[in-house]
Amino acid sequence: MPRPFFCFYVVCLRPVARHTMEMRYLSLDWIDAMQARVAASESLQSLAGTMSIGVTQVVTDGPEGTVLYHLQVGNGTASFGAGPAPLEHVRMEQSWSTAVDVATERVPAQEVFIKGLITVTGETTRLIECAPVFSALDAAFTHVRELTTYD
Repeated sequence: MPRPFFCFYVVCLRPVARHTMEMRYLSLDWIDAMQARVAASESLQSLAGTMSIGVTQVVTDGPEGTVLYHLQVGNGTASFGAGPAPLEHVRMEQSWSTAVDVATERVPAQEVFIKGLITVTGETTRLIECAPVFSALDAAFTHVRELTTYD
């Protein structure tokens, strides 16, 4: 049986319209959808030629327990996937509720940083140096957000 286009820890797909599927936030489906968007992004692939950063996100207390996923940019390639970054520069840890609040734009990311709701370790200056990467990544998040459920 062929594997659906989107996949992660739990298969949480529900048809919502013709050729459109919902997926649970941080599921394998969601991570695969993000990977497809990152891989197709000309701006991220271009930035990967001049910038280098590996970010691991750790989200605790979610419906499926703790989830790790990463963004790896450098050496001409940008990728997004399950598990820790192969070459990790920065690690961010947050609760499921904080991650959902930021992902759904209920709370600005700056606010959760200021309140200490996200723990950041590693080479944090890379986050500033690679700001264009995160700006380009926003387009992928915006597209995938439209297909995402947060239950």
